[in-house]
Amino acid sequence: MAHNGAMPTTCLLLLFAYLIGSVSGSLALGRLRGVDIRTQGSGNAGGTNAFRTQGATFALGVVVIDIGKGALVAWLASRFAPVDGPFSPRALGFMAALAATVGHVWPIWHGFRGGKGVGTLLGGMAVLWPMALLPLFAVWTGVLVATGYVGLASIIATACLVPLAWWMQVDRAAQLFSLAAALLVLFTHRVNIRRLCDGTESRFERVRLWRRRA
Repeated sequence: MAHNGAMPTTCLLLLFAYLIGSVSGSLALGRLRGVDIRTQGSGNAGGTNAFRTQGATFALGVVVIDIGKGALVAWLASRFAPVDGPFSPRALGFMAALAATVGHVWPIWHGFRGGKGVGTLLGGMAVLWPMALLPLFAVWTGVLVATGYVGLASIIATACLVPLAWWMQVDRAAQLFSLAAALLVLFTHRVNIRRLCDGTESRFERVRLWRRRA
């Protein structure tokens, strides 16, 4: 049975993860530059729109912050998880990564209008499930160079976490995380799916290497 102080500590760690996740890299850096990228390009506060509207250096800063906060909360939660708490340190780490991603998507500091959460999920995985990053990146890159659609690449790559978790025979915490991550990314990219169906989704033509060689 959990100690009386274990559940409050667990809740505080998850609340902290959400609050840290609510610090949006693009919006925080945008304030320093005097811009709100939610009013530019696709209107999304993520790394792709940051790159398209503000350039590579700005986008790199955004990615570092968004991945970094996912890694930070995953490490803190797994490190300071109560020994007699209701969840194992690893499970709490995955929960914190998801809480930070929810904060990124619906940030309390920015009117609950944030990004799509892929970078923050990757940060948590870098700490808790690093072996999944290489196959995830391989799928993402393959879809991107084949189609030029960043959103589609993110959806398919994250969805591949589910069979990857089964194939790698990871623990239950990672299995549940993979399913939650896939569903969350699918939800946050619902507008991209609609635009793909309508044929209006923008794409990076410069990265379509297979088409160039054709």
